Amino acid sequence: MSSALSRARRCSTRALLLASATIVLSVADLAAQTADKPLPPVTVDSPTARQQAKPATRSGQRSTRAVRRAATAAPTTQVVVNAQASAGALTSPATEQALRTIQQTPGGVALIPAETYRNSTVANTIKDVLDYVPGVFAQPKWGDDTRLSIRGSGLSRNFHLRGIQLYQDGIPINTSDGNGDFQEIDPTAYKYVQVYKGANALELGANALGGAINFVTPTGRDPYPNSVSADAGAFGFKRIQANAGGASGVFDGFVTASNQESTGFRDHSFGHSNRVSGNLGVQITPDFETRFYGNFNEIRQRIPGTVTKFSALNSPQTAAVNNVNNDHQRNLDTYRVANKSTVRLSDTTTVNFGLFQTERHLKHPIFQFLDHQFSDYGGFTSITDDRLIGGFRNRIVAGVNVLNGTNDARQFVNIGGFKGALTSATIDKSQNTSAYIQDSFYVLPNVALIGGTQFLYATRDRNVSFNSAMSRIVSGRTEFNLFNPKGGLLWNIDPTWQAFANISRSAEVPSFGEGSANTIPFTTIRPQRATTYEIGTRGRRPDATWELTAYRAEIKDELQCLTTALTLGACTVINAPRTIHQGIEAGAGVAVLRDLFVNGPLPDKLWVNVAYTFNDFRFDNDATFGNNQLPGAPRHFLRAELLYKHPTGLYIGPNIEWVPEAYFVDNVNSLKTQAYALFGFKAGFDNGGNYSFYIEARNLADKAYIASSSVARNANLTSTLFEPGSGRAVFAGARIRL
Repeated sequence: MSSALSRARRCSTRALLLASATIVLSVADLAAQTADKPLPPVTVDSPTARQQAKPATRSGQRSTRAVRRAATAAPTTQVVVNAQASAGALTSPATEQALRTIQQTPGGVALIPAETYRNSTVANTIKDVLDYVPGVFAQPKWGDDTRLSIRGSGLSRNFHLRGIQLYQDGIPINTSDGNGDFQEIDPTAYKYVQVYKGANALELGANALGGAINFVTPTGRDPYPNSVSADAGAFGFKRIQANAGGASGVFDGFVTASNQESTGFRDHSFGHSNRVSGNLGVQITPDFETRFYGNFNEIRQRIPGTVTKFSALNSPQTAAVNNVNNDHQRNLDTYRVANKSTVRLSDTTTVNFGLFQTERHLKHPIFQFLDHQFSDYGGFTSITDDRLIGGFRNRIVAGVNVLNGTNDARQFVNIGGFKGALTSATIDKSQNTSAYIQDSFYVLPNVALIGGTQFLYATRDRNVSFNSAMSRIVSGRTEFNLFNPKGGLLWNIDPTWQAFANISRSAEVPSFGEGSANTIPFTTIRPQRATTYEIGTRGRRPDATWELTAYRAEIKDELQCLTTALTLGACTVINAPRTIHQGIEAGAGVAVLRDLFVNGPLPDKLWVNVAYTFNDFRFDNDATFGNNQLPGAPRHFLRAELLYKHPTGLYIGPNIEWVPEAYFVDNVNSLKTQAYALFGFKAGFDNGGNYSFYIEARNLADKAYIASSSVARNANLTSTLFEPGSGRAVFAGARIRL
């Protein structure tokens, strides 16, 4: 019965997508008649002709490397209408317009144009994208997998991802119960990446402590849609990637594909992947565009596993014995289709709506052989109205997001990477409906008071169809109704300088991965609630950029490792009564020297770029752990580089990643990682034209270090919690844009 309902839902969603296509075709003649009609210009500072010199203002909390390589428009008090450049796409704003929009957030956000990382690094993991965004902790584990946390989100999740919601073109990547994976992320495929920290992700419908990350693919109307690149380097890494696209009249299309493989730094960490993303857009009228999206991923990856601290520092390439003997793997096939439409009702009002369907098959031999088939579907609609009311600017955003799905979860005995006897079978269903509204009222031309709220209705329903003595999983259902209000202030101090502050509420509904199947049913886990206070500033002056944010999140029922069992290294996630996450996020980019060898309007420059994060995460007068530090993230994390930039496009310089203080890996604060400093160097050429190339060296001293760790209630030197970082590595790549 449940499978029939699932098929019915899939069929209904596909029928709606086909209906949308029929509508598009039925109005093709009308679109052709209006194809040559110019679209209203967007009211932002005009980009310069060269791709590498896009407008230059910081988005909130954006990467210092993004500031170095891509300029943005300065903060302004001008009313921004919801229009697009004549060559752009309504459904997928150009980088400049996306920067302008994200700047209207009174809190921690970032926008990272692809040019800031794609042409100057190997860009094979999400870490390469987010390295210079303060407040984001992204450290490699193995293959494409990463330990990702924003402001301490999901630190107790030792597998997959929780606490941050991932999107591609606004379509959820996470499963409907909140779990996330990084294997579907292809850093070479996007034109920009948006980072929304905490409740600043309200407009995407996200509700978790860590916020959301949205990866946006190009369209056929973006510059340089045709390109090919090749990268190769240490540990058998090879990647070929190609894009193709263009526009003809009312139609445009874009497709990107990549093939990647690596033997891996550690034993039993080899893997390969194939990824394809594409979209087809139709401008039905100058004010109505619809776009169809498709995405396919095939990932095959071995898992080397966590090891003891001694092994990580003295034999970092060695894999966990059990992972090798039982051939631990994570293999994933995904298919995603979606449609998004944008209607510009007037110069002040825009409506977006869409549907999506995702099929995902996870084949995951670990302690058992997990065979999970996910079917997620949903839709969204939003309206943005930006106009003058009684002489005052007022911008209101409202919308509804729906994400539902089913996981046909089966587990088998793992026999050397193959299925043995069935141990359990469940049907896990999740429903999520969020509605939000946010209003920005400009009491002065340069000062906005902002208020909003989000309502989330969610259910988790598990039906157990088979249990063995090894499993004893429990059926059950939970239901949640959560309000998340928000208030803030945005002050454009001058055209180059913004300040902001906000108080916001966030909520995170537990996934099916929390609790313990046979001792702590998931139905006993409460949602995690947080109230966050945030204040900061960002800006750009000639040859200097900055961002500085301080925040404090007071959390109730944080999902943490609080098992009562004293098993060393064990972790079962339940609710911690009260915890505190607070910190400072600081970034700066400064041209410390200029006119070294080249004078004139385009001089050469020596840039210093810094991203620093201070984390203070702790229990709050806990009955067991007192005010102990929460495990899993460093208190201090610094990323910096010194880069000489020649106006011809040549660049060269060293960089450093520094964790000056070891951090705890258990709640009782008995075992730490080890402090480290990694030195790197890169050089290359990229003038925004048809050709670019780079060479990059990492961990020049070949230092053994701990890149990330799992967490536990209590641990000692025999606990296998540590993920060694990679040794010395050199990568090189080249890209041709047509």
